[in-house]
Amino acid sequence: MNQDSSRSSVYFPDGLLELPQSIGESIDCVKAFALQEFDREVVQKQLYYHTREHLENVSRRSVQIFQAVYPFLETLSQQGQSFDLPRIELLLDLCVVAHDTVQIFVDQPDQHASRRREPGVSERATIERLLDYIHALNQQLRECDPNSLAIVTDNDIAIIQEAIGATICTYDPIEQAIYQADLYDFKSPVSIVSRILALADINALGMDGIDVYNEEGNLLFLEENLDVIPLLLDGTIYQLELDDPLYQNVQQRLLKRCRFQVNFAKSRATRFESEVAGLPENIRLILTRDVFRYLNSTTVEQIVATTPTAETTPLESLLKFFKLEECLDRNPKASQAIKTHL
Repeated sequence: MNQDSSRSSVYFPDGLLELPQSIGESIDCVKAFALQEFDREVVQKQLYYHTREHLENVSRRSVQIFQAVYPFLETLSQQGQSFDLPRIELLLDLCVVAHDTVQIFVDQPDQHASRRREPGVSERATIERLLDYIHALNQQLRECDPNSLAIVTDNDIAIIQEAIGATICTYDPIEQAIYQADLYDFKSPVSIVSRILALADINALGMDGIDVYNEEGNLLFLEENLDVIPLLLDGTIYQLELDDPLYQNVQQRLLKRCRFQVNFAKSRATRFESEVAGLPENIRLILTRDVFRYLNSTTVEQIVATTPTAETTPLESLLKFFKLEECLDRNPKASQAIKTHL
């Protein structure tokens, strides 16, 4: 176990809590653990995008997708394939809650530069922390009853690992956008839990439209550029002169995010068909028409037309587009801590 895994013991101190009696109760315990770890990360790492609101959005989107593909899964189950639909739903819910439990940023010596995550590092740390807890839980369950129905099985664990791993994003230098590479492993297709979680995680544009898509981009910018927060709180950012290096620094970072937003929208529209390949045609039709209803050329054209990307865009216009002051309320504890030190 890693050094943080000892925290899992707080959920099962001897004599203070009855052990789970069903897999549903075990999943609830793992979710509670993940949320406690997640909430700690939100405060300690000063997160503005990876908050409970993000989990709620991914949960809502995953439910929509699950409901759309349910008839397909039900048919497979009736044809004799081993689909335990209630268990699949439980595991999907757990993976939604737990997929961003840990956030690890690369050390950044430059004060005025975006902080970043190495691809896969946070996800693998999340998986490790969850599995430490699950193994500790299973050990206690087996000590009481080796045949307990509450034990998280090896198959369950494999699904959890695969699903969280499927959210790892790879950067495509040609598209200048990210995508989830595991969805393109056609020789070893991922489970339905993995596919739903991955699609729900990064498809705000297709499912929720432009406003939510832009809002998520704004929150990600703030989360990755904490040095901008004091400038917002004391108003310094609005007093910077055009020839000030800090003005140009912040302007370029905002422009970079805007350009990514445009490229990512184009990529989402281009890649969607491949990411749902393998599902029956009628299910793909439902997903396209009813679930990912904004993922079309009209939406992408609106993104292109309304997102400022010109090199000459003034900082004031970029700040108006990003609405960063509104984003500060997403993590009031972090914002207040910064404000206190001004």
